Amino acid sequence: FAGLADVSISEDIPVEGEITVPVGSHSPDEDFSTLDEPVRDTIMRDLKAVGKKFVHVMYPKKSSALLRDWDLWGPLVLCVSLALMLQGGSADSKDDGGPQFAEVFVIIWFGAVVITLNSKLLGGTISFFQSLCVLGYCVLPLTVAMLVCRLVLLAGSGTVSFIIRLIVVVAMFGWSTLASTAFLADSQPPNRKALVVYPIFLFYFVISWMILTFTPQ
Repeated sequence: FAGLADVSISEDIPVEGEITVPVGSHSPDEDFSTLDEPVRDTIMRDLKAVGKKFVHVMYPKKSSALLRDWDLWGPLVLCVSLALMLQGGSADSKDDGGPQFAEVFVIIWFGAVVITLNSKLLGGTISFFQSLCVLGYCVLPLTVAMLVCRLVLLAGSGTVSFIIRLIVVVAMFGWSTLASTAFLADSQPPNRKALVVYPIFLFYFVISWMILTFTPQ
């Protein structure tokens, strides 16, 4: 820096001034948050978001729609609904159905957590709660299958009833498995997709078996 000692700044060159950063037009909507809106609008917006995710599950395709704005409200509603419909079966005739509710609730959430951890350990690129969201929402077809089976059982529990329930449960089991793999396929390494799909297959198979073997008291 020895050469800089001889450098002088001319008095004709202004060295003072203001530094301004151009700012675009400020919209009033940018200051709006969920804390400023009515509770009714917040609830309706959340319900619409849950409904859109249900539609994506019923028409599954490779998309990140369930991953962008994840939530656990839909999976919680589906889990509680399925557990309520499964309680009161003849498998525990001495009880009032409470343990069955806890059993279904624990199986769904514990199974989803195990599958998520397996996916992360295999190199999955989605977050923990995104995976839980997808697995939970994809229980929707099996919840529909349980509702249909309850209606079929009202007409009787003979061979024809079992065949109808078997067809419905198998179809909804395949639907849930395909829907979940469609949403989670792109987040897994290509050479490890089979290791991720197999636990998902077992997860929905256990739930399907519980639905198929259910018989009311």
